[in-house]
Amino acid sequence: MITETKTLEDKTINKINDDDLKKDKDISNLSKIKLKKQNGKKDSGMAKLLNDTPPPPDVGDLVEGPVIDIEKSSVFIDLHPFGTGIIYGKEFLQASDVLRKVNIGDNIAAKIIDKNTNKDGYIELSLKEARQALIWSEAEHAIANKTIFEAPIKEANKGGLILEWQNIQGFLPASQLKSEHYPKIEDGDKEKILNELKKLVGRKLSVSIIAVDSKDGKLIFSEKNPEKKDVEKIINKYEVGDELEGEVTGTVDFGVFVKLEENLEGLVHISEIEWGLVDDPRALFSVGDKVKVKIIEIKNDKISLSIKALKENPWKEASKKYKKDDIVTGVIIKYNKHGALASIEEGVAGLIHISEFKDENDLRKILELGKTYKFKIIIFEPKEQKMTLSYQKED
Repeated sequence: MITETKTLEDKTINKINDDDLKKDKDISNLSKIKLKKQNGKKDSGMAKLLNDTPPPPDVGDLVEGPVIDIEKSSVFIDLHPFGTGIIYGKEFLQASDVLRKVNIGDNIAAKIIDKNTNKDGYIELSLKEARQALIWSEAEHAIANKTIFEAPIKEANKGGLILEWQNIQGFLPASQLKSEHYPKIEDGDKEKILNELKKLVGRKLSVSIIAVDSKDGKLIFSEKNPEKKDVEKIINKYEVGDELEGEVTGTVDFGVFVKLEENLEGLVHISEIEWGLVDDPRALFSVGDKVKVKIIEIKNDKISLSIKALKENPWKEASKKYKKDDIVTGVIIKYNKHGALASIEEGVAGLIHISEFKDENDLRKILELGKTYKFKIIIFEPKEQKMTLSYQKED
């Protein structure tokens, strides 16, 4: 179907022998091409070929190439010299509005979602994820340049407002509202504050992005726009390692915002709240709570905070109690795409990999949430806070 690409691959095959395959596993794994032997030729031009060939892209990388074929529900992109990419299935449907306007020869930027070629020999790509990656990059630039833009208010909650930018929803803590929009409630009643915030829904505010959490797909906005020199002056008073007390100004699914002083807030990411698993920060904190935090990073006028850093690391004590091949008892606390997590004590959990079971349903049937089972420690790296467990069947 794609003659030019196949011809190019055939020419490349004729230049590479079996010994070359052993020297370059990455090219072998990506192309999945069975190399042909050349009689009497040894390493002809191999060093030059390797030097001229860029490193193969990995899952999550953005790649770009020309469209070489379009079918009813698939678009093919030339990713020379690594093969041909394909956008199809749900990835095609999710980006159909853009792909309808694409013509053969157009250059497309896409994101690799599977570098191992599929059954037809194509590298699977996502246009939607590429567009999102570009949006996150644009958000980072907006932070660096202190860009101000108008964003519509979609919802209100007790902590602040939900805004939308580039079809992505973000959070604007109430503490980041200008004085004219900040709810002036004398007794600090949270319900009254919420009612005042709801009056802003439907309006547009001039805001800037002050934080990006691309991993969780979240943006943080501010209506306040202090001069950069003022922000730097405030931040310069602090150092990594400082232990402080602040006030919770907002709780979201990926963490807690803590006000350190006027015009300065930091984020306690959900991973920095407790040594153990935290599912919902809202269950632990409310707006107005006083909380002790430790500064763990200061970067680009942003402060990252930790609560768990002020507590003893349970893995330190666990390193004295457990070792590889020990049989331990653990309670199932969560499922994820890799398998199940079992807690063997507060703050110390290990992964039971899904490969031990027929499939995800089998795993969930055998290992039920909240129930206790015996496991064998397969990998134990307390310094890395890493533990892998193997399920031990009952006799």
